[in-house]
Amino acid sequence: MRIAVTYEQGDVFQHFGHTGEFKVYEVEEGKVISSKIISSDGSGHSALAALLNDKGIDVLICGGIGGGAQAALSERGIELCAGASGNADEAVEAYLRGELVNTGANCDHHGEGHSCGEHGCGGQECGSCHEDSSIQGPNVGKTCRTHYRGTFNDGTQFDSSYDRGEPLEFVCGAGMMIKGFDAAVANMKVGEKVNIHLSPAEAYGDADPQAIFTVEINRLPGAENLSVGQQVYLQDQVGRPFPVKVAAKDEKTITFDANHEMAGKELNFLIELVDVK
Repeated sequence: MRIAVTYEQGDVFQHFGHTGEFKVYEVEEGKVISSKIISSDGSGHSALAALLNDKGIDVLICGGIGGGAQAALSERGIELCAGASGNADEAVEAYLRGELVNTGANCDHHGEGHSCGEHGCGGQECGSCHEDSSIQGPNVGKTCRTHYRGTFNDGTQFDSSYDRGEPLEFVCGAGMMIKGFDAAVANMKVGEKVNIHLSPAEAYGDADPQAIFTVEINRLPGAENLSVGQQVYLQDQVGRPFPVKVAAKDEKTITFDANHEMAGKELNFLIELVDVK
């Protein structure tokens, strides 16, 4: 079996029709045996289903997706699991354990949507995913291809397109990237390299205390088997899965943290603009 996940910087990318990359997993006997990153080749909504079909994909895991794309996938026999968010590898493992629930077409504006827990909304339903009008520059609205290397302040690398050997492609200013990354690329020239330092407000936002919650273990089947530090998927009020980390546990209660794993962190990027079109 071959599973594709809309992909960005380690996470499930939330806009199917705008994804610059897919991470493709080869699965045998219910276990991942290999994975690789492939480019969407700038394909739009209508072409992505054909691309996945050509790559022999059996299952697509994504965040938001429109009805037209859902129908195109169905016509090609590709199983859809929409409404996922968080780490891509962990979403695939959750799917293989039977813990992901498909929300189906889940967007009613500009063809796509996104799940709670993304864009620094602290686990609450975001109001929209429109373009950020505060980002200005000659590259806004254009498709940009960039190489990048992301590090924490201590120098630890958390992601790199250089290591994957494939530039990241996205529409600048369309809300597909974190704000600070988008703003930097908006004013770059092809071939230029820049180093940027982002505050949490420019990246994944500050950690939201309201996204940390405690429940009684006896009210959550299976919670007794969880351990501190483990990441699992819960469901929101409408049945959409979202990732949480076990923050604390005692004999009667368990505390989960639904903040993005990058929330509250300062990030550094080396960005190289490869192409603009």
